[in-house]
Amino acid sequence: MPLTRFTLRQLEAFSTVADTRGFAAASQRMGLSSSAVSQLVAELEAYLGFRLFDRHTRLVELSGAGREFLAMAQSVLRHVQQAESAASNIRDSASGIVRIAAPLVLAGAVLPKAIANFRELKPSVVVRIRDTPVDMLLDRVSAGDVDLAVGPDRRATQDVLSIPVFSSPWVLWCARTHPLASKRRLRWEDLHEVSLVAAGRDHEQSVAQMRIDEPEGQGIRPIDVVDNISTALGLASQGLAATLAPAYVGMMAKPLGLLSRRVTQPETIRQVCIYKSNTRVVSPAAQAFSDFLERWLKQWSVKR
Repeated sequence: MPLTRFTLRQLEAFSTVADTRGFAAASQRMGLSSSAVSQLVAELEAYLGFRLFDRHTRLVELSGAGREFLAMAQSVLRHVQQAESAASNIRDSASGIVRIAAPLVLAGAVLPKAIANFRELKPSVVVRIRDTPVDMLLDRVSAGDVDLAVGPDRRATQDVLSIPVFSSPWVLWCARTHPLASKRRLRWEDLHEVSLVAAGRDHEQSVAQMRIDEPEGQGIRPIDVVDNISTALGLASQGLAATLAPAYVGMMAKPLGLLSRRVTQPETIRQVCIYKSNTRVVSPAAQAFSDFLERWLKQWSVKR
């Protein structure tokens, strides 16, 4: 259907005259001349095909048709004002929904606090966490399933932009009764005969790459691979195995009584990054949360 030919300005003039009951008062409120307001109303009447006002010498009153039409005109103006407010909120990043993918530790123990702090600044923005394995983070961003992702460093792609936020060394997490718990720092050769459990294929591959240049049979190989880091930490807490994981998982590991021991010569560092699409423009709300999260994570990594 073709769009109507009357304008929002004509509706505004009609509504203002009806509210003030005079063209002079309406012109002052609208910042127009009386003749301009009168012209807007006359144009609207010409298009509608009926008079909106009964004009007297000093008083302007709604006609019967004008009273019927006023409610609809004011409803249109209210919806337009709501649309303007919504557009302003979007433009100013004050509202919207942001979807962010993250692996278990970051999703469960880090992001909720960041979101709570962000909500104090932008209470109308809703941030939804999508639990995602590390090796699926970039795929979900690339496919548009999420606006952002945060997690350990992944191989870069043309579709996804990577923003480094903090680094974390790989450490050995073990029970206090573990034979290596008495050592403050470890060398890679100390782990050759240690039962290690890896959390997810990403951890398995990362552990397999550590000291991969060593002679056959001397590298680091996990005896088992579980799906979640919480499972690996649980096994380690009972002395059934130890696990290699970045130091930032400490918020889950330490309550289980686990100790961390840095592995050096050389030390392996894991970078945590924010990921977003390199081919699609993210919403203002998502960009605002991305900027906030980048600053927040850098501060959090220093304090922990």
